[in-house]
Amino acid sequence: MVNYIQKHESNRADRIKSPERELWVAVLGRALLDAFQDPPNLNLKLRMNKTHNMYFKYNRDQARHFFLEGGDYFTEVCEMAGRNAIYVKEKVRKLILKANGWNVDTPISFPTKYRKRKKQKGLTGNSYYAAKKKNG
Repeated sequence: MVNYIQKHESNRADRIKSPERELWVAVLGRALLDAFQDPPNLNLKLRMNKTHNMYFKYNRDQARHFFLEGGDYFTEVCEMAGRNAIYVKEKVRKLILKANGWNVDTPISFPTKYRKRKKQKGLTGNSYYAAKKKNG
């Protein structure tokens, strides 16, 4: 009975919205925006815009690295936000792969695409050329 009460008390505590929790959710949200925001439309012929473009790419790469390789810091931020770090990491990994052009919605064991090819009837390889030489 004590375990049941403790379990429900912890679940109730997870649902309480506190300002600190909302702050950490905002930190995760900002990192997501940085990771997937489109590049700014800049005239790259101007010297000052090249720096802005490099800074944008640096921020995007750092945000994606935070989600994929954040380690203990990422886990702590997810914990403070009340989110499961493993779940968040997998979802963001799929989004990053989609952004890079990978199709992550098709399972690897897709039955019609990955079947073994049937052997063709008839002669192939060296036997084909041997028979062709005999027949002239």
